[in-house]
Amino acid sequence: MSVMAHTARRMFELLEPICLVTFFADECGDELAALGHRTYWDGYFASRAAPLGLVPAEIVHAAFYSFAAGEAARHIPSAWETIPPEESLAARERGSAASLRRILGELADSPGLVRAADLTTKAATSAPTAGRVMYAGMRTVAVPGDPVARLWHSATMLREHRGDGHVAALVGARIGGTEAHVLSALAMGIHPAETFGRIHHLPKKRLAAVMDGLRERGLIDADGHFTDAGRETQQGIETLTDELAAAPYEALSPAELDELAAELAPVSAKLVAAGSK
Repeated sequence: MSVMAHTARRMFELLEPICLVTFFADECGDELAALGHRTYWDGYFASRAAPLGLVPAEIVHAAFYSFAAGEAARHIPSAWETIPPEESLAARERGSAASLRRILGELADSPGLVRAADLTTKAATSAPTAGRVMYAGMRTVAVPGDPVARLWHSATMLREHRGDGHVAALVGARIGGTEAHVLSALAMGIHPAETFGRIHHLPKKRLAAVMDGLRERGLIDADGHFTDAGRETQQGIETLTDELAAAPYEALSPAELDELAAELAPVSAKLVAAGSK
Protein backbone atom coordinates (compact mmCIF):
# COMPACT_ATOMS: atom_id res chain seq x y z
CA MET A 1 0.00 0.00 0.00
CA SER A 2 1.28 3.46 -0.90
CA VAL A 3 1.96 6.20 1.62
CA MET A 4 -1.06 8.17 0.40
CA ALA A 5 -3.27 5.09 0.71
CA HIS A 6 -2.18 4.78 4.33
CA THR A 7 -3.07 8.46 4.73
CA ALA A 8 -6.50 7.86 3.21
CA ARG A 9 -7.13 4.98 5.63
CA ARG A 10 -6.06 7.08 8.62
CA MET A 11 -8.27 9.98 7.56
CA PHE A 12 -11.20 7.65 7.02
CA GLU A 13 -10.81 6.37 10.57
CA LEU A 14 -10.75 9.93 11.91
CA LEU A 15 -13.57 11.31 9.77
CA GLU A 16 -16.02 8.40 9.83
CA PRO A 17 -17.29 9.11 13.38
CA ILE A 18 -18.21 12.61 12.18
CA CYS A 19 -20.31 11.20 9.34
CA LEU A 20 -21.97 8.54 11.48
CA VAL A 21 -23.98 11.04 13.54
CA THR A 22 -26.24 11.31 10.48
CA PHE A 23 -27.26 7.69 10.92
CA PHE A 24 -26.86 7.03 14.65
CA ALA A 25 -27.87 10.25 16.45
CA ASP A 26 -31.47 11.41 16.85
CA GLU A 27 -31.29 14.94 15.49
CA CYS A 28 -31.06 14.09 11.78
CA GLY A 29 -33.98 11.68 11.97
CA ASP A 30 -36.00 14.22 13.92
CA GLU A 31 -35.37 16.91 11.29
CA LEU A 32 -36.36 14.57 8.47
CA ALA A 33 -39.46 13.37 10.31
CA ALA A 34 -40.48 16.99 10.90
CA LEU A 35 -40.48 17.48 7.13
CA GLY A 36 -42.97 14.65 6.80
CA HIS A 37 -40.82 11.60 6.03
CA ARG A 38 -42.72 8.67 7.49
CA THR A 39 -39.82 6.29 8.14
CA TYR A 40 -36.08 6.35 8.77
CA TRP A 41 -35.43 4.86 5.34
CA ASP A 42 -37.64 7.40 3.55
CA GLY A 43 -35.50 10.13 5.06
CA TYR A 44 -32.24 8.25 4.40
CA PHE A 45 -32.86 7.69 0.70
CA ALA A 46 -34.45 11.12 0.14
CA SER A 47 -31.65 13.08 1.81
CA ARG A 48 -28.62 11.08 0.71
CA ALA A 49 -29.77 10.84 -2.92
CA ALA A 50 -30.89 14.48 -3.03
CA PRO A 51 -27.63 15.82 -4.58
CA LEU A 52 -28.32 13.61 -7.62
CA GLY A 53 -31.54 15.46 -8.36
CA LEU A 54 -34.92 13.95 -9.21
CA VAL A 55 -33.52 10.72 -10.65
CA PRO A 56 -35.40 7.41 -10.84
CA ALA A 57 -34.89 4.59 -8.35
CA GLU A 58 -32.72 2.67 -10.81
CA ILE A 59 -30.05 5.38 -10.70
CA VAL A 60 -30.13 5.61 -6.90
CA HIS A 61 -29.83 1.82 -6.70
CA ALA A 62 -26.83 1.88 -9.03
CA ALA A 63 -25.11 4.73 -7.18
CA PHE A 64 -25.71 3.36 -3.67
CA TYR A 65 -24.82 -0.17 -4.88
CA SER A 66 -25.05 -2.00 -1.55
CA PHE A 67 -28.84 -2.23 -1.26
CA ALA A 68 -30.76 -5.28 -2.44
CA ALA A 69 -32.88 -5.08 -5.58
CA GLY A 70 -36.09 -3.16 -5.02
CA GLU A 71 -35.04 -1.42 -1.78
CA ALA A 72 -34.41 1.98 -3.37
CA ALA A 73 -37.69 1.76 -5.27
CA ARG A 74 -39.62 1.49 -2.00
CA HIS A 75 -38.55 5.05 -1.20
CA ILE A 76 -37.60 6.78 -4.46
CA PRO A 77 -39.30 8.77 -5.97
CA SER A 78 -42.19 8.60 -3.48
CA ALA A 79 -40.15 10.25 -0.71
CA TRP A 80 -39.74 13.28 -2.96
CA GLU A 81 -43.35 13.61 -4.10
CA THR A 82 -44.33 16.09 -1.38
CA ILE A 83 -40.90 17.04 0.00
CA PRO A 84 -38.41 18.64 -2.42
CA PRO A 85 -34.95 16.98 -2.39
CA GLU A 86 -33.23 20.20 -1.36
CA GLU A 87 -35.36 20.39 1.79
CA SER A 88 -34.39 16.87 2.78
CA LEU A 89 -30.74 17.68 2.12
CA ALA A 90 -30.92 20.81 4.27
CA ALA A 91 -32.62 18.87 7.08
CA ARG A 92 -29.88 16.25 7.01
CA GLU A 93 -27.23 18.97 7.35
CA ARG A 94 -29.07 20.76 10.17
CA GLY A 95 -29.63 17.58 12.15
CA SER A 96 -26.10 16.27 11.67
CA ALA A 97 -24.53 19.58 12.70
CA ALA A 98 -26.80 19.75 15.76
CA SER A 99 -25.70 16.25 16.78
CA LEU A 100 -22.05 17.21 16.49
CA ARG A 101 -22.54 20.34 18.57
CA ARG A 102 -24.33 18.40 21.30
CA ILE A 103 -21.76 15.59 21.48
CA LEU A 104 -18.66 17.74 21.11
CA GLY A 105 -19.67 20.44 23.60
CA GLU A 106 -16.89 23.02 23.96
CA LEU A 107 -14.85 21.36 21.22
CA ALA A 108 -17.49 22.52 18.72
CA ASP A 109 -16.39 26.13 19.29
CA SER A 110 -12.64 25.49 19.41
CA PRO A 111 -10.06 26.96 17.00
CA GLY A 112 -8.90 23.40 16.34
CA LEU A 113 -12.28 22.40 14.94
CA VAL A 114 -12.32 25.46 12.69
CA ARG A 115 -8.90 24.53 11.36
CA ALA A 116 -9.96 20.91 10.88
CA ALA A 117 -13.02 22.08 8.95
CA ASP A 118 -10.88 24.31 6.72
CA LEU A 119 -8.36 21.56 5.90
CA THR A 120 -11.03 18.90 5.41
CA THR A 121 -12.85 21.22 3.03
CA LYS A 122 -9.64 21.91 1.10
CA ALA A 123 -9.16 18.18 0.60
CA ALA A 124 -12.82 17.45 -0.12
CA THR A 125 -13.12 20.08 -2.85
CA SER A 126 -9.87 19.19 -4.64
CA ALA A 127 -10.36 15.72 -6.15
CA PRO A 128 -11.46 14.93 -9.73
CA THR A 129 -15.15 14.04 -10.01
CA ALA A 130 -14.89 11.80 -13.09
CA GLY A 131 -16.40 8.39 -12.34
CA ARG A 132 -17.51 9.52 -8.87
CA VAL A 133 -21.28 9.89 -9.08
CA MET A 134 -22.11 10.40 -5.39
CA TYR A 135 -19.07 12.59 -4.81
CA ALA A 136 -19.87 14.69 -7.88
CA GLY A 137 -23.39 15.17 -6.56
CA MET A 138 -22.07 16.40 -3.21
CA ARG A 139 -19.67 18.77 -4.98
CA THR A 140 -22.69 20.60 -6.45
CA VAL A 141 -23.97 21.42 -2.95
CA ALA A 142 -22.90 24.71 -1.37
CA VAL A 143 -20.32 24.32 1.40
CA PRO A 144 -21.78 25.67 4.67
CA GLY A 145 -20.20 28.67 6.36
CA ASP A 146 -20.67 27.41 9.91
CA PRO A 147 -17.51 25.46 10.90
CA VAL A 148 -19.35 22.52 12.47
CA ALA A 149 -21.67 22.13 9.51
CA ARG A 150 -18.72 22.61 7.15
CA LEU A 151 -16.74 19.87 8.87
CA TRP A 152 -19.69 17.47 8.61
CA HIS A 153 -20.37 18.43 4.98
CA SER A 154 -16.75 18.01 3.89
CA ALA A 155 -16.31 14.76 5.82
CA THR A 156 -19.43 13.48 4.08
CA MET A 157 -18.06 14.55 0.69
CA LEU A 158 -14.92 12.53 1.41
CA ARG A 159 -17.04 9.60 2.56
CA GLU A 160 -18.95 9.61 -0.73
CA HIS A 161 -15.69 9.94 -2.67
CA ARG A 162 -14.35 6.89 -0.86
CA GLY A 163 -17.63 5.08 -1.37
CA ASP A 164 -17.53 5.64 -5.13
CA GLY A 165 -14.04 4.12 -5.19
CA HIS A 166 -15.20 1.22 -3.04
CA VAL A 167 -17.99 0.50 -5.51
CA ALA A 168 -15.44 0.50 -8.34
CA ALA A 169 -13.26 -1.94 -6.40
CA LEU A 170 -16.26 -4.22 -5.77
CA VAL A 171 -17.32 -4.16 -9.40
CA GLY A 172 -13.78 -4.96 -10.48
CA ALA A 173 -13.73 -7.95 -8.12
CA ARG A 174 -17.22 -9.03 -9.31
CA ILE A 175 -18.64 -8.68 -5.80
CA GLY A 176 -22.27 -7.55 -5.64
CA GLY A 177 -23.79 -5.34 -2.97
CA THR A 178 -25.20 -8.12 -0.79
CA GLU A 179 -22.04 -10.18 -1.29
CA ALA A 180 -20.02 -7.18 -0.09
CA HIS A 181 -22.01 -7.13 3.14
CA VAL A 182 -21.29 -10.84 3.66
CA LEU A 183 -17.55 -10.28 3.22
CA SER A 184 -17.64 -7.26 5.53
CA ALA A 185 -19.51 -9.22 8.19
CA LEU A 186 -16.97 -12.04 8.09
CA ALA A 187 -14.09 -9.54 8.25
CA MET A 188 -15.68 -8.10 11.41
CA GLY A 189 -15.96 -11.57 12.93
CA ILE A 190 -19.74 -11.86 12.50
CA HIS A 191 -20.79 -15.46 11.90
CA PRO A 192 -23.08 -16.56 10.49
CA ALA A 193 -22.81 -13.60 8.15
CA GLU A 194 -26.53 -13.78 7.41
CA THR A 195 -27.16 -12.28 10.87
CA PHE A 196 -25.40 -9.01 9.93
CA GLY A 197 -27.72 -6.06 10.45
CA ARG A 198 -27.44 -4.79 6.88
CA ILE A 199 -28.76 -8.05 5.36
CA HIS A 200 -30.52 -10.08 8.04
CA HIS A 201 -33.91 -8.72 6.94
CA LEU A 202 -33.56 -10.07 3.40
CA PRO A 203 -35.56 -13.16 2.37
CA LYS A 204 -33.82 -16.35 3.45
CA LYS A 205 -34.01 -17.71 -0.09
CA ARG A 206 -32.19 -14.62 -1.40
CA LEU A 207 -29.49 -14.87 1.28
CA ALA A 208 -29.02 -18.58 0.64
CA ALA A 209 -28.48 -17.88 -3.06
CA VAL A 210 -25.83 -15.27 -2.23
CA MET A 211 -24.01 -17.62 0.13
CA ASP A 212 -24.17 -20.45 -2.41
CA GLY A 213 -22.69 -18.17 -5.05
CA LEU A 214 -19.79 -17.24 -2.79
CA ARG A 215 -19.17 -20.94 -2.05
CA GLU A 216 -19.17 -21.77 -5.75
CA ARG A 217 -16.51 -19.11 -6.29
CA GLY A 218 -14.42 -20.53 -3.46
CA LEU A 219 -14.68 -17.38 -1.31
CA ILE A 220 -16.39 -19.03 1.67
CA ASP A 221 -16.38 -22.63 2.87
CA ALA A 222 -19.23 -25.01 3.64
CA ASP A 223 -19.63 -23.52 7.13
CA GLY A 224 -19.81 -19.95 5.84
CA HIS A 225 -16.32 -18.92 6.93
CA PHE A 226 -13.70 -17.22 4.77
CA THR A 227 -11.50 -19.37 2.61
CA ASP A 228 -7.97 -18.09 2.00
CA ALA A 229 -9.16 -16.85 -1.40
CA GLY A 230 -12.12 -15.09 0.17
CA ARG A 231 -10.02 -13.32 2.76
CA GLU A 232 -7.52 -12.29 0.09
CA THR A 233 -10.35 -10.93 -2.06
CA GLN A 234 -11.83 -8.93 0.82
CA GLN A 235 -8.46 -7.50 1.82
CA GLY A 236 -7.65 -6.68 -1.79
CA ILE A 237 -10.88 -4.71 -2.13
CA GLU A 238 -10.08 -2.73 1.02
CA THR A 239 -6.53 -2.00 -0.13
CA LEU A 240 -7.73 -0.80 -3.52
CA THR A 241 -10.41 1.31 -1.83
CA ASP A 242 -7.70 3.04 0.20
CA GLU A 243 -5.62 3.63 -2.93
CA LEU A 244 -8.61 5.11 -4.77
CA ALA A 245 -9.49 7.31 -1.79
CA ALA A 246 -6.10 9.04 -1.71
CA ALA A 247 -6.58 11.76 -4.35
CA PRO A 248 -8.25 14.41 -2.14
CA TYR A 249 -5.40 14.34 0.36
CA GLU A 250 -2.83 15.09 -2.33
CA ALA A 251 -4.10 18.68 -2.12
CA LEU A 252 -2.64 18.99 1.39
CA SER A 253 1.04 19.34 2.22
CA PRO A 254 2.65 16.84 4.62
CA ALA A 255 2.54 19.50 7.32
CA GLU A 256 -1.16 20.14 6.68
CA LEU A 257 -1.91 16.41 6.79
CA ASP A 258 -0.17 16.14 10.15
CA GLU A 259 -2.05 19.19 11.39
CA LEU A 260 -5.39 17.83 10.19
CA ALA A 261 -4.82 14.49 11.91
CA ALA A 262 -3.85 16.27 15.14
CA GLU A 263 -6.92 18.53 15.10
CA LEU A 264 -9.30 15.71 14.21
CA ALA A 265 -7.99 13.34 16.88
CA PRO A 266 -9.83 14.84 19.90
CA VAL A 267 -12.99 15.40 17.85
CA SER A 268 -13.01 11.83 16.60
CA ALA A 269 -12.17 10.40 20.04
CA LYS A 270 -15.10 12.18 21.66
CA LEU A 271 -17.48 10.97 18.98
CA VAL A 272 -16.22 7.40 19.22
CA ALA A 273 -16.69 7.49 22.99
CA ALA A 274 -20.30 8.57 22.47
CA GLY A 275 -20.93 6.06 19.68
CA SER A 276 -21.64 9.02 17.36
CA LYS A 277 -25.09 9.32 18.93
